[in-house]
Amino acid sequence: MDVMKTLFLNPPSYDDFDGGAGSRYQATREVWSFWYPTWLAYPAGMIPGARLLDAPPHGYTPERTVEEAKQYDLVVMHTSTPSLRQDVRTAEAIKAANPDCIIALVGGHPTARPEETLKLSNAVDIAGRKEFDHSMVEVAQGIDWSKITGISYRHNGAIHHNGERPSLTNEELDKLPFVTEVYEKNLDYLRYNSPYCQYPYVSMYTGRGCPARCTFCLWPQVTQGHLYRVRSPENVFEEICTLKDKFPKIKELFFDDDTFTADPMRARKIAQLIKPLGITWSTNSRANVDYETLKIMKDGGLRLFVIGYESGNAEILKNIKKGVRLDRARKFTQDCHKLGILIHGTFILGLPGETRDTIQESMRFAREMDCETIQVSLASPYPGTELFEYVTKNGYLAVDPLLDEYGYQKCTIKYPGLTANEIYGAVEKFYRSFYFRPRYIFKAVRKMMSSSEECKRLLKEGMQFLSTMRQRRAHVRQAA
Repeated sequence: MDVMKTLFLNPPSYDDFDGGAGSRYQATREVWSFWYPTWLAYPAGMIPGARLLDAPPHGYTPERTVEEAKQYDLVVMHTSTPSLRQDVRTAEAIKAANPDCIIALVGGHPTARPEETLKLSNAVDIAGRKEFDHSMVEVAQGIDWSKITGISYRHNGAIHHNGERPSLTNEELDKLPFVTEVYEKNLDYLRYNSPYCQYPYVSMYTGRGCPARCTFCLWPQVTQGHLYRVRSPENVFEEICTLKDKFPKIKELFFDDDTFTADPMRARKIAQLIKPLGITWSTNSRANVDYETLKIMKDGGLRLFVIGYESGNAEILKNIKKGVRLDRARKFTQDCHKLGILIHGTFILGLPGETRDTIQESMRFAREMDCETIQVSLASPYPGTELFEYVTKNGYLAVDPLLDEYGYQKCTIKYPGLTANEIYGAVEKFYRSFYFRPRYIFKAVRKMMSSSEECKRLLKEGMQFLSTMRQRRAHVRQAA
């Protein structure tokens, strides 16, 4: 079957913006980092001759991107709530250069608000909803849009919303192409970096969806669902076996599943399968994994967990339906420290119930957990999430859009007795509270003395972090 000449595009955006295809974060990072455009890579591997272009890490300007994109019949662009308007401008430039090009926007925002997405510009022809792998393949095959489930589209000036496409099953996930083959063909893996992974790294998914019910999390609520659907351990192992040949300098593999440990027995099996390969790997988890599973994973090459602690206040954790109590998180963290598993802990300021006192509680809890590194984010009420419904219903939405013109995240939430500016300012105080401790400084100096490479990395990231904090303060002064 003939197919359209297709480009899957993560468009250019703010400098170091990580809100694009494959990332969870919605603003510029404190240090240099780019995530792989994994969601675009799957359908790119399913369409003969398709190309994946990840503009931000590869240094593509808007002008160069348009020059490339105008050569294609179909351009599928990943977008997000904070980058939507800028991405639409890119779509308009592509359409102006090639009026016959079909442009589809995919991602969380087109899923949650497909009509709004299409109404923003006539340059946007299709909004791909939820898991868009097969729907974009069918568009490329020239199938009548009215027969393609999982899309919304414009036809003769009217907007149409087709029925939902069922989520992919375990068996169907096993049949998808290996994204690492698409990476090798289309991307320079040396341009990707994660602040908590060893460089260079490669990321991949072993499953989709998350059983947790966190009210702020975009992906399970909007795009992937709460049923954790998984590739077989054997299928995952088969892909991993090829990594060192494809990416000879790789130092770490990251399993980017929302909660890789949601099925502990499967996590054990994968760890046992890949142990003989000598692969160092890290992954996302909740702070509730049993000791024996942790030990098996550590023995199988696990280096680090990314753990969403979110808050050190028990009531806030209940409000966001976290499902992991503080005492369980403490026990889990103690077990990880005992086994030598590192933790990158993530915290969110501005969740329902936040006060000046709860912010201090979270700072104390973070110091108590004594993670290897932390990330402090501002609560972001994305359309389609319970958090968005809560803040809009109660009048707590402070500002829109989510980003300022520089790409720095604004605090969009305010509460009685706690202003948006106070929450925003607490991010830097939180970081300083954690990183400027004598205990942490001593640990960092010891690491730097043990490795010249680690010394260079920590110094570079430290300078980037301090620069970002200065820029945040400058933007606050300009806005005042």
